Amino acid sequence: MSAVSTSTDQRTDETVRVTGEIREGTYGSKVAKVEPGGAEYIPADERHGRPLDLFWTWMSPNLEFATIFVGVIAVQFFGLTFWQAVLGIFVGTLLGSLSHGVLSARGPRFGVPQMILSRISFGYLGNILPAGLNAVIAGVGWFAVNSVSGALALSTLFGWSKVACLVFIVALQLAVAFFGHNLVHMFERVAFPLLAAAFVVAGVVTVSKAHPSSVHGTGGIGGFLLTVGAAFGYAAGWNPYATDYTRYLPGRSSGRAAGIWAGLGVFVSCMALEVMGAASTTIGGPPNDNPTAAFTGHLGTNVAHITLLAIALGAVSANAINIYSGAMSFLALGIRLPLTLRRAIVAAVFGIVGFVLALSGLNDAASKYENFLLVISYWIGPWLGVYFCDQILRRRDRVDGFLFDRHHRPWGGLVAMAVGAALSIWLFSAQTEYVGPIAKAHPGIGDITFGVGFVLAALLYAAFFRFQHGRRNETLVLPE
Repeated sequence: MSAVSTSTDQRTDETVRVTGEIREGTYGSKVAKVEPGGAEYIPADERHGRPLDLFWTWMSPNLEFATIFVGVIAVQFFGLTFWQAVLGIFVGTLLGSLSHGVLSARGPRFGVPQMILSRISFGYLGNILPAGLNAVIAGVGWFAVNSVSGALALSTLFGWSKVACLVFIVALQLAVAFFGHNLVHMFERVAFPLLAAAFVVAGVVTVSKAHPSSVHGTGGIGGFLLTVGAAFGYAAGWNPYATDYTRYLPGRSSGRAAGIWAGLGVFVSCMALEVMGAASTTIGGPPNDNPTAAFTGHLGTNVAHITLLAIALGAVSANAINIYSGAMSFLALGIRLPLTLRRAIVAAVFGIVGFVLALSGLNDAASKYENFLLVISYWIGPWLGVYFCDQILRRRDRVDGFLFDRHHRPWGGLVAMAVGAALSIWLFSAQTEYVGPIAKAHPGIGDITFGVGFVLAALLYAAFFRFQHGRRNETLVLPE
């Protein structure tokens, strides 16, 4: 058994140790090898990488059209002026990037995926709620959204059918995600300079032709808060994946450095492309039911072709991460699959299901994407409220044993998240499918669901924490 320090429980004065689940097999830093195991602890001799690598790991997946379209809907659908949209994008992106950095920082220390860390506050069974939601939204929902943008880009460029382009994009994404962690990191690193160069050129052309003062906003504070919610939903959509990509870093790595580089990667890429999207709406042009064609129509033939290729490559970059982390979240449900390649198999299944969903999104992509971004923020807000509140309350406790303790079943996290999400959605949601009574009575406030859900869930959890039974400390020990 590995040498570990022990901890004494503050309530029972007994030392509690929990044996961890270790990822089997040898993997190391090999790229052309399928990553074995699932969502288990990464042993010390398998750790590798450096915090700086996280910058392009999180830059590349945001250099794609789904990011651009957040800026487009801020002006075109939420009725903001260009500068109002920039401010709303800044606020929402900053909040989502800060939370992403804080979450990523725990990876080197704990060595497990993000949805395994969620067990500390939600318990082994209660964690089924956030892990299950993320498995569906990441492995299926986000996969479908980005697959559609990549397919539309290829269809615009080559004139192929949308379905054929979708099949091609999905096949590339599945290939990267199936191999696993090391190939995902390498793919993002290789794609980064190509994507950055293409979008810098597209951005320069777009800004040179934009007319920021030509758009007269009608959205008011409601449109502004909708933009903040959508921008937060996009940036924070990566939050439930955070330590999936920092858990392989050596334990001696700086958690602060990991958090800074991960948060910067999300912030810089999202801000740049979302502002570009907002600027593109001020140029004008004929209406087009293909959003990617509408965006590239002003770029000129050569630049448009390069940008469309970049959009397709960016979709693959984003969805390699979405499928991989969707599989991690599914395995974090505690379902035991006695297969060495269980993560790879789950990733393939999620990709197939996401492909079917993407077929329905090839048409009317705009309104579906707007709703999707808001729905993401609806559940991530309350989850973050519980997670961060628990991290503060347990800041002096030894908590790594809770990661694999099947008898750790606190009720506070589950109830706080469920109640916080239900009340905030019911009262404050404002999207095309449903408008809550408070949002309907006061349309000027827009959609503040994610903020209300975050605060409400955090307050509820803080109140429940002192009353729920269970240990405050558990120590993780590693088998031979």
